[in-house]
Amino acid sequence: MLIQIVLTFENQRLAVAAPAEQNMNRKNSNAITQAPEGRNHETMANTFTQIYVHVVFSVKGRENLIHATWKEEPHKYMCGIVNDQQQKVYAIGGMPDHIHLLISIKPDISISELLRDIKSNSSKWINNKKLVLGKFQWQEGFGAFSYSHSQLDIVIGYINSQAQHHSKRSFKEEYLELLN
Repeated sequence: MLIQIVLTFENQRLAVAAPAEQNMNRKNSNAITQAPEGRNHETMANTFTQIYVHVVFSVKGRENLIHATWKEEPHKYMCGIVNDQQQKVYAIGGMPDHIHLLISIKPDISISELLRDIKSNSSKWINNKKLVLGKFQWQEGFGAFSYSHSQLDIVIGYINSQAQHHSKRSFKEEYLELLN
């Protein structure tokens, strides 16, 4: 069975035939639906987004407080925070003084909201676990850099090889390079 899809492009009506079963009844599909007769526009069945963000934030005062023997624990905890917010982590890593996250986010949450939750909840968790002497805090602010789907493997490799990068350059040099 074929259905007719009516689109308007530069004030011209275009009709396209498509198999009815092709994405038309799937939940979370981004297929174009048939426009009602007399309407000159296209409608989307659902919303589709691909928003990938590489986020960098550091320990308050850029102190080297994230110890190699326990750094995996807060990484897992942060991934749980992201997952609880219905978002996805592609990579997490860092050094004793900072964290890198590659995440995909949906448009219903802001990067600032998500990072506020990650930073506040993870610092409380680190303090409750008494993983550092004194009070652990993240520095205010963060860097957020968007990437396309085609760049994900490169960014994941970059995050996973932080020790190699920092054997050659400082966090400040790395961050300035990201800004450029």
